[in-house]
Amino acid sequence: MKHPHEIHRELGPRSARVYEITISTSRYEAMVRGEGYTDESGDVIVSMLTSHGYSLVGRKLLKDDPVEIRKTIEELLSRDDIDVIITTGGTGISRTDSTIEAIRPLIDKEIEGFGEIFRFVSFQRIGSAAMLTRALAGVSRGKLLIVLPGSPDAVKTGLEIILPEIPHILYLIKH
Repeated sequence: MKHPHEIHRELGPRSARVYEITISTSRYEAMVRGEGYTDESGDVIVSMLTSHGYSLVGRKLLKDDPVEIRKTIEELLSRDDIDVIITTGGTGISRTDSTIEAIRPLIDKEIEGFGEIFRFVSFQRIGSAAMLTRALAGVSRGKLLIVLPGSPDAVKTGLEIILPEIPHILYLIKH
């Protein structure tokens, strides 16, 4: 007999429409100055999403500004062509890191286990520094929000944890 989560995963959508946001003041300022910049973490998100059959609806680069972050997320939450919003960056504990504080108030239901599992897996890989890692997932207005740290390794870790559950989560959101 199958467990309910297995049934939900099977009944959930096979594809999801995803919007990716990279939050980095240094990359944003380089873009504004017309200098070349790389977005390795954003590229990891796009690569892993497409390899799982999900479609990328759009990408955006923002500076670490809580007002701009919240405004952008609110705009994306109102769109009908997006199922999942994934951010990378701005999740640390430095004075300028504000992604968690900007997004958490927009979440209707937080998926606490995501952050817990993320830190557990990170602890196994990097040791006690994992306690400084802030990752967040939750549901808002019928969409899944995933907030990841800015390093490519952290993005890969977070997506390895949550990508297999996206059909399950989207099924539960819609029913």
